[in-house]
Amino acid sequence: MTDLRWGILATGGIASAFAADLRTAGLNLVAVGSRSQASADAFAAKFDIPHAHASYEALVNDPDVDIVYVSTPHPMHHSAAKLVLEHGKHVLVEKPFTVTRAEAADLQRIAQERGLLAMEAMWTRYLPHMIRIREIVDSGVLGEIRAVTAEHTQKISDDPRHRLNALELGGGALLDLGIYPISFLWDILGAPEKVTATARLGETGADTELATIMTHAGGAISTTLTSSRAVGPNTAAIIGTDARIEIDRVWYVPTSFRVIAADGEVRESYESQVDGRGMQYQAFAAERLVRDGILQGDVLPIAESVAIMGTLDEIRAQIGVRYPSEEYDNG
Repeated sequence: MTDLRWGILATGGIASAFAADLRTAGLNLVAVGSRSQASADAFAAKFDIPHAHASYEALVNDPDVDIVYVSTPHPMHHSAAKLVLEHGKHVLVEKPFTVTRAEAADLQRIAQERGLLAMEAMWTRYLPHMIRIREIVDSGVLGEIRAVTAEHTQKISDDPRHRLNALELGGGALLDLGIYPISFLWDILGAPEKVTATARLGETGADTELATIMTHAGGAISTTLTSSRAVGPNTAAIIGTDARIEIDRVWYVPTSFRVIAADGEVRESYESQVDGRGMQYQAFAAERLVRDGILQGDVLPIAESVAIMGTLDEIRAQIGVRYPSEEYDNG
C-alpha cells in the first residue's frame, strides 16, 4: 500500500462508520473537517485523529492529507469533491457519486485534468463476497445470465423533515437506497438498453417506493425494488441457464451466498468473514489504485459512475422527481 494519509470531510453517521473501519484496518487517518470546530473536535477525539479542522477549506489545505473521503448529503457531493480535487488531493465520494450525470461528468473532467483519483464509495462492490461473486460470473459456470434481481428496503422515517424525505437534501429512496441495486445490476449485466420505472411519491414529492425493470445486452432482464417506508427480504439473485447465485439477507453488506445448479445441487456456499462493517475494502482499493497509477478506477471506473448517474437521471425523469439543488442540465 501507499500508506495514504486520509482526511474525512463532514462528520455524520456514515463518516463515523468509515472512520471506525479505517481504524480497524490500521489505515492512516490524519484529519477531519467539519463546519464547526466543536463537531470536528468531537469526531477527532472519538477516532483519535490528530488534525481537526473547522471548515472544509481548512481540511483540503492541510498538507498532511493525501486523499479525502466526502460524506456530506448528496447535493453537496459535487461541490465538496470539486473543492478536494482543485486542491490537488485524491477523493473518495460517498454514494451516490453526485445528484446528476452532469455533475458526475464535471468531477470526471477535473480529476482527469489534474491526474487525480476520483472514486465513488460504493463500498458493496469491494466486499469479499462480491469479489467472489464476480469471479463465479466470469467463470461461466452459471451459463448465460438471463436475469438479475435485487432490492433495498428499509423502514426509515415518514417525517417530512427527515433528510430522506427532503428534496432539498437529495431525498428519496432512489438516490439513498436504490443506488445499491442499480449499481449491482450495472456490475453484473452492464449498461441497460431500456429502463422502465414506477414509483410512489410521498408527501414532500420524494420517492418512497420505486421499482425498475431494465433490459440489458443479449436480452437479459433486471428488476429492482426500493422502499424507505417498509422492510422486505433484502436479498438478491443472479439467474443463469446452468446455475444461479442466491445472496442472503442483507445482500449489500458482508453476508453469505450459494451457487445452486439447475437441478438444485448446491455447488458452492460462501460465508463472509469481515472485521467491522467492511468499508475499509474500498479504502484498500483506493490506495492500490493510487499506488499503481490506475486513476480511472477498475472495479468501479469513474466513467461507470458517471453512466450510472445517467440511469438515475432517466429513472427520476420517469417518476417525476427533480431536486432544487440541480445546477446542471440533465441532458
